[in-house]
Amino acid sequence: MNEKVNKWIDEHLDEYIEDLKDFVSINSVQGSYEQGKPFGDGPFDALNFAIDLAAKYGFSVNNYNGYVGTADLDPALPRSLDMLAHCDVVPAGEGWTVTEPFNPIVKDGRIYGRGTSDDKGPLLCAMYAMRALKECGVPLKKGVRLIMGSDEETGSTDIEKYYAVEPEAEMTFSPDAEFPLINIEKGQFRGEISKSYEESKALPRLVSLEAGIALNAVPQKAVVTLEGLDMNLAEDVMNSVSEECGVECVQTGINEITITGVSAHASTPESGKNAGLAALMLVSRLPLAPCEQLDAVNAVLKLFPYGETDGKSLGIKMADEESKDLTCTLDLYHITTTELDVQFDSRTPVMANKENCEDVVTKSVQEAGLDFTSKGMVPPHRVPADSPFVKKLLGAYEAVTGLKGEAMAIGGGTYVHELKNGVAFGAVLPGIDTRMHGADEFFDLDNIVIATKVYAEAIIELCS
Repeated sequence: MNEKVNKWIDEHLDEYIEDLKDFVSINSVQGSYEQGKPFGDGPFDALNFAIDLAAKYGFSVNNYNGYVGTADLDPALPRSLDMLAHCDVVPAGEGWTVTEPFNPIVKDGRIYGRGTSDDKGPLLCAMYAMRALKECGVPLKKGVRLIMGSDEETGSTDIEKYYAVEPEAEMTFSPDAEFPLINIEKGQFRGEISKSYEESKALPRLVSLEAGIALNAVPQKAVVTLEGLDMNLAEDVMNSVSEECGVECVQTGINEITITGVSAHASTPESGKNAGLAALMLVSRLPLAPCEQLDAVNAVLKLFPYGETDGKSLGIKMADEESKDLTCTLDLYHITTTELDVQFDSRTPVMANKENCEDVVTKSVQEAGLDFTSKGMVPPHRVPADSPFVKKLLGAYEAVTGLKGEAMAIGGGTYVHELKNGVAFGAVLPGIDTRMHGADEFFDLDNIVIATKVYAEAIIELCS
């Protein structure tokens, strides 16, 4: 390990924190398209902040029409290693207690705010690793490029634009997951379940049910609006649902009930408490007048029982040794007096295919009397665990942390999903839930230092 580089990283933590605070202060949730701002003001501002910061630290920068920015450590060297990170964030959501989402603060050895760990903090770890090597004068023979996108959370069209004009590097890692290293990303299968029906005027009735802010996040909040129901009759049902599901059910208006659960990333839905499903349970148990709308709600509940995250009731429960279990979570809910529309996100193991997954769900949903649409399945991504690239990255991780490095499979999809020789590498240390995509997202300061050192060591190993 290069002690001079490590010392530099230790000495520049305060400067890093100030840069990250400025970065996180920019609300970079996707907005509306404008000329020159393909994802709206927020992602545009965050991308330009990152590009300007890289230029300030002496890197050669490029802006790809507001989609992507790049920073090269030494553009004279042959491009060999790309580090692929992003500036956009998921919506802030509710339930923040430590600070406001875009007002980052340092408290108890952590920095809190939306994007601190996904992915503004890790992006800056990669940038500071490059800066440490540059300012310490470490000689390299191969080029390193930091690629900074602005649409990772909502479709990765930014990266499609970038790779339409730039070749893949021979090696790519994304600091947008956790250590040690992810060489397998499960496939993805998303679908929309809907039903139109005649409006029933019979009271009491459900007027609306809304839950979910992103398809890749377990909903933390659901709001149920009723009409004609004596709310005293709802109290026992609310208590039973609260107890069974581990959620909070509170009357928040004359005819309104708000259910609060726990958000989680769609790739690990078992760690959340799905407020949307709890809301469906509540509605199914309330003394409402029978109607087609309620039939549709009950049909959805049979396909997605509360607490089930393996797709069993859809008929797609499966697992393989390499990529483990399929996960499935219902995350977006929109129910009115005339239509039901819900959407799920499933992360599929290597063994999943159209026949044993998509076709089975289509049949299950249609047999339940509901309509189903899907854009199909995204195939899994795999880089051999015994490749020299993977071994050198894990060697850098072991050298810095003293922990055992191993390649893992995850349900989340990262920026490298479509890249032939791309892996996800950090930046979060094992066993730490930084609440990314949830309230009170954070990044530990010691994790920041360690990740930056790991990236510096990895660049030295791969590019010297």
